[in-house]
Amino acid sequence: MCYSKFRHTLSTCFLLCLIPLMNFAIDVKDFGAKGDGNTDDTEAIIAAVAGATDGIVEFPKGKYKISKTIEVRLADEGTLSISGNGGTGSIIMTGEGPAFRFIGSHDKGSALPSTVKEITWEKERMPLIYDLEIVGANEKADGLEFRNTMQPTLRGLLIRNARIGIHLTSRNRNIIIDGCHIYNASGIGIFLDNVNIHQFIISDSHISYCKKGGIKVSESAIRNFQITGSDIEYNCDPEGMVSSDILIDCSAEGSSVREGTISGNTIQAIYSPGGANIRFIGKPGDPNKIGLWSITGNHIGNQDINIHLNQSRGISITGNNFMRGYDRNIVIENSKNVIVSDNVIDRNEDYYHNHPAIGGVFINKAQNIVFSGNIVEGSEYGNEEEGGALIIKDSQRITVNNCQIRNPKFHGIQIKNSSNVMVTDCMINEDASSSRMLTGISVEGECSDTVIRGNNVDKGKKGDIKNTATGVILEANRTTKRL
Repeated sequence: MCYSKFRHTLSTCFLLCLIPLMNFAIDVKDFGAKGDGNTDDTEAIIAAVAGATDGIVEFPKGKYKISKTIEVRLADEGTLSISGNGGTGSIIMTGEGPAFRFIGSHDKGSALPSTVKEITWEKERMPLIYDLEIVGANEKADGLEFRNTMQPTLRGLLIRNARIGIHLTSRNRNIIIDGCHIYNASGIGIFLDNVNIHQFIISDSHISYCKKGGIKVSESAIRNFQITGSDIEYNCDPEGMVSSDILIDCSAEGSSVREGTISGNTIQAIYSPGGANIRFIGKPGDPNKIGLWSITGNHIGNQDINIHLNQSRGISITGNNFMRGYDRNIVIENSKNVIVSDNVIDRNEDYYHNHPAIGGVFINKAQNIVFSGNIVEGSEYGNEEEGGALIIKDSQRITVNNCQIRNPKFHGIQIKNSSNVMVTDCMINEDASSSRMLTGISVEGECSDTVIRGNNVDKGKKGDIKNTATGVILEANRTTKRL
């Protein structure tokens, strides 16, 4: 074979090898979109979506202004993906509502294969939106909405200056949000709004500066909810409504959110009155609606309350680092079956200089709580009557063991009107330079079947262990010297 024929054959083979990798996406500019940031490209984009027989609608580099929601009815359009061409394509939403609304027909059943309709697998499964910017240019503009969809997958998105970044309504299944940036929403970053969802993963994303909350669940029924490896911060308005970086609200009738994980995240904020980094609110009088949650391996700080559990059941809070709870670090009230173990609640003065964060842990009207292996440093909550690094009030069956409580302003552990409390093998002390602790342990009121045993406790201004309660057993505790 001559050289020219060999070269031709080699080139042909190379091109044939590339065919599976080539992008045959529909280019919105082929349907008349300008992408100049001035022209209204709404109708051109609607036409491109309708003409996307190959399943990919691509926005090449440019700014595409739209004035109303682009509805993608998957049963009509078929399986569809939207791409921003490596993040160079940008949607400017000047109208009200979401830039794109994806609508499927999976309005009944679950993720169980036998409940999924054939049309879902043929035309609706896994709408993929990736590498795209969406910018809100209207005070009521949102980013994306999903309704009755199966396996929507969002990857590499930047959604900014919207009212709601990602809005989930009605019923959805098997959702993945990965590697996305949801930034500076006037409302909520990711809003699960009166929705029924099973299998929902948020991972490796930034959700920040959203004024009314980072991730919010309201009036919903959700199972298998994972929030991992993300940076969720500054989601509040110090002069606006009370908000949280992560809020699960099941106070409404019919709501329940169970089987979840919050792991490996940085969750922090700036102070906002009444705000929380993580807040669970269950149904009044019924803690069963929020449960089976693990909160582990996170950095959590800089809010009024770092973690607030109210009317919750079956929660484990383990291996987290806390800082700057301006009111308290952890509040557990009207809840049961909660483990708080192996956490560090620190007071590194590099962070506390000129920041009068109070901190501490409050267990109130709760039962079946284990508080074990924690370090609590420098809590300043309360006053002489009710104040301490750990306060247990009006609660039953509380176990406190193997904790180190350092330099509390008032009491190390204060127990008031609580029964079946076990405090064992703890170290409660302060530096000689501090000399402000009142007592290491204070027990008051009716505290039947409470045992205080085997603790090393510094003597404070009013003693080491002060017991004015009934029903308390004190055994083998040791008063130590301040170091």
